[in-house]
Amino acid sequence: MKKNILTCALFLLISLCGYSQNPSGLEDRAYWVTVLTKIADPVLENMSKGELKKNMPVETISGALNPPNTRTTHLEALGRLLVGMAPWLELGPDETEEGRLRNKYIRLMLLSIDNGFNPESPDYLNFVVTRQPLVDAAFFCQGILRAPKQIWGNLSDKTRQNVLNALQQIRKIKPIESNWLLFSAMVEATLLELTGECNMEPVNYAIMRFKEWYKGDGWYGDGVDLHMDYYNSYVIHPMLLDVLEVMQKYAKGEEEFYQLEKKRFSRYAEQQERMISPDGAYPVIGRSIAYRFGTFHVLSQAALKDLLPVSVTKAQVRCALTAVIKKHMSVKGNFDADGWLTLGFAGHQPQIAERYISTGSLYLCTAAFAALGLSTIDEFWNTSYAEWTGKKIWCGNPDVKLDKAIKS
Repeated sequence: MKKNILTCALFLLISLCGYSQNPSGLEDRAYWVTVLTKIADPVLENMSKGELKKNMPVETISGALNPPNTRTTHLEALGRLLVGMAPWLELGPDETEEGRLRNKYIRLMLLSIDNGFNPESPDYLNFVVTRQPLVDAAFFCQGILRAPKQIWGNLSDKTRQNVLNALQQIRKIKPIESNWLLFSAMVEATLLELTGECNMEPVNYAIMRFKEWYKGDGWYGDGVDLHMDYYNSYVIHPMLLDVLEVMQKYAKGEEEFYQLEKKRFSRYAEQQERMISPDGAYPVIGRSIAYRFGTFHVLSQAALKDLLPVSVTKAQVRCALTAVIKKHMSVKGNFDADGWLTLGFAGHQPQIAERYISTGSLYLCTAAFAALGLSTIDEFWNTSYAEWTGKKIWCGNPDVKLDKAIKS
């Protein structure tokens, strides 16, 4: 798969940056952009031509040639990729090298959405078979909320209507009593944003349940029970916060819970920063570890939305997340010969995948790149290297603050 000149230039920059022990913020940013676009290329270059279903492999733990996931994996790939890319794309094109690269990927994303939602396209996505389309339509909606100008604003009227028609079909899918409630809430919140109207019942019900399921110190149960996994980061905190933000915008209530959720979100981000070891490793626990560095969705989003706690600087987060991404990318086997993500956590490890995971599922890893939505002049990128908590404390650095639980 050929790279254009801009992408090749970024890869060259990264290869040179590899000799820097403590790279600058802009070097880190160039690395993030390179990894993100490497992950995105097979999906967008194929789907923009209407060839995603034709060329995308569908790998599952079963190893079957035509697994049931084939019906849903393509919407997974598009929706989850959009969640991660949207904040970066929303910065829009400009005359910088990166700005021209963004212009390319905005164009590819628009063409891909046009094909995915066009009933006449060979890449027309499934919105009705099984309940899984609810999940990934919600991720797609979350991506639209994150790029209202560059993505939603640049779609044709016909494609916008096709998207709205698809969301009407998605509304018929009933969620289970778990993080899935937030998928229905996200679809309705997005319809409110796009059309000015929605059904508030799924939104209010999801909020009621998550109020009940809060376990303390920034953690929600996934249903009644606490699950020791990363779903608070993959789904629960990011979608709950985004839904509540839309509600505030349209005066739909829950102001007190919104303020409370921001505090809980910040606390969870604080915990995530402390989970990262000096070399970028972190605990491998719970479901869906094949989402790789998507584990740190909340930490990256907290930087994007200025919701980091006072104990954590943006430079710490940038350097910690860069270490995580490099740790994963240093292992061979994350991509197949054609550049598609493979099942695994560090390399190709298909046995760690649940039955519901297939090739398209893996693109939730891009959620870790949310902070790319911060401009190059933001403190996140415009500061020198900084050690994160895990690195400081294991090196004997005395500048480590006490960690305390929150009671709200």
